[in-house]
Amino acid sequence: MNYWLVKQEPTVYSWDNFYKDKSTEWTGVRNFQARNNLRAMAKGDEVLFYHSNVGKEVVGVAQVSKEAHPDPTANEGDWICVTLTPKTKLKNPVTLVQFKDDPVLKLTPLIKQSRLSVMPLTEPQFRRVLKLAASSRE
Repeated sequence: MNYWLVKQEPTVYSWDNFYKDKSTEWTGVRNFQARNNLRAMAKGDEVLFYHSNVGKEVVGVAQVSKEAHPDPTANEGDWICVTLTPKTKLKNPVTLVQFKDDPVLKLTPLIKQSRLSVMPLTEPQFRRVLKLAASSRE
């Protein structure tokens, strides 16, 4: 199994919309590196859903339910999408500040390649986010 993080502006498509829809095709990716990451996703891979611009935090966990297939929003080129299904809303969102301050998470592409919209995570990075989300913030 592989682990991923996808970014979306909540004013465009929020976790709540995604959860209500029960599934979505992750379309509109027009960056070659992000496209290659989509191609590498396998059915069953787990995906962190990150609200960018507004909130700047991981808010939920999704799963790849259909592997790479042609992006229906692309008029030309070799662009693909995957289908994602929501699994769990995080008890406590994990913020960008927490990523920057955490010794495990500060090495993620979210910090090192902040403009990338689809990125791989290591299993320890993925598990660290879940651990931070489970702990209460006082």
